[in-house]
Amino acid sequence: MGATASTKVGEAESANRSPPRSAYIHVPFCRHRCGYCNFTLVAGRDDLIDEYLRAIELEIARLETPCEVDTLYFGGGTPTYLGPLPLQRLGETVLRWHPLAACREWTVEANPADVDAPMIEALGELGVSRLSLGGQSLRDEKLRLLERDHTGRDVAQAVELARGAGLQIALDLIFATPGETLGQWLADVEAAIALEPDHVSTYGLTFERGTAFWSRRRRGELVAADEELERAMYAAVIDRLTAAGFEHYEVSNFARPGRRSRHNQAYWSGDGYYAAGPGAARYVDGIRETNHRSTTTYLRRVLAGESPVAERERLEPEARARELLVFALRRIEGVSRCDFRAKTGYTIEELVAEPVAKFMSLGLLQSAGDRLRLTREGLFVSDAIWPELL
Repeated sequence: MGATASTKVGEAESANRSPPRSAYIHVPFCRHRCGYCNFTLVAGRDDLIDEYLRAIELEIARLETPCEVDTLYFGGGTPTYLGPLPLQRLGETVLRWHPLAACREWTVEANPADVDAPMIEALGELGVSRLSLGGQSLRDEKLRLLERDHTGRDVAQAVELARGAGLQIALDLIFATPGETLGQWLADVEAAIALEPDHVSTYGLTFERGTAFWSRRRRGELVAADEELERAMYAAVIDRLTAAGFEHYEVSNFARPGRRSRHNQAYWSGDGYYAAGPGAARYVDGIRETNHRSTTTYLRRVLAGESPVAERERLEPEARARELLVFALRRIEGVSRCDFRAKTGYTIEELVAEPVAKFMSLGLLQSAGDRLRLTREGLFVSDAIWPELL
């Protein structure tokens, strides 16, 4: 009897599986929670910082032996909110267990208001190579609406300091905020380009359930941008950034040549990754684990010698293959049919022949030789495509 698809994909994954080469550390602290934010964080709890640093030391020591990585990412929350000395302590702890390979990439997310000379000096001493700035906008009125605690000038100053220290600069921007016009958004994009970042990520504002913005929208205090306007804003930023020399390499991400986020590409390629901290998710040896999202619960468990894991699953082979397909299609280059089959044991047609045919007929997907990828039209509605592939 021939091998089942499940057996094939299991063998394919085993053949491709190797120790992760990426690690993520979640830092949950922020000065305050912005109205649109639904991330795992705590605000105004500086009293927990020392316990957090001790908990990370304990959690990451569960590895038992150091595991070298190519990419390291400190996200949040706001890692730079810790301040230079606690951030250095955290970095030194992580490097003991995740030493960086020679060709490494180390990204730290930062709030522009936290970036000063002592912070940049601390990052440089650690060996950080990339600063991800949560700028969101260069326009002060928009920043106030988003409840950010920095100004456009703060963003520019942070970029200047980081560049002076030789750090790569990644800049986040949000569009389609209430009341924003296409002209205002284009001016924001031009201001960002003028800063000459290495990487730009752009996101349409979403109203996540449980956030302050969600509640304000339901009360009529905030009005979401019209869908056609949001589409026009996304189209405009694609055209303007690519004209400025950025490569549009993933649905929301643009980079100067050679400056793509290697860490995020590991996620999109379906590679494994280590992780530590409250709410952090790891994928090791085919198993996905997610730590408890509550920072206080995470701390209580780890400091008591207990596991912080709240969820644990081994995806069924077909579900894993479908997930990998969606990750791959988020990239502008799309997915190679041959590579996909080698990695999962499935052909794309075995899994999603009907949805793919449907989206190709609608002009949302296109096939070019061995590759399947989103069309420009598909980029605008990609979030509606993924559920049918999963």
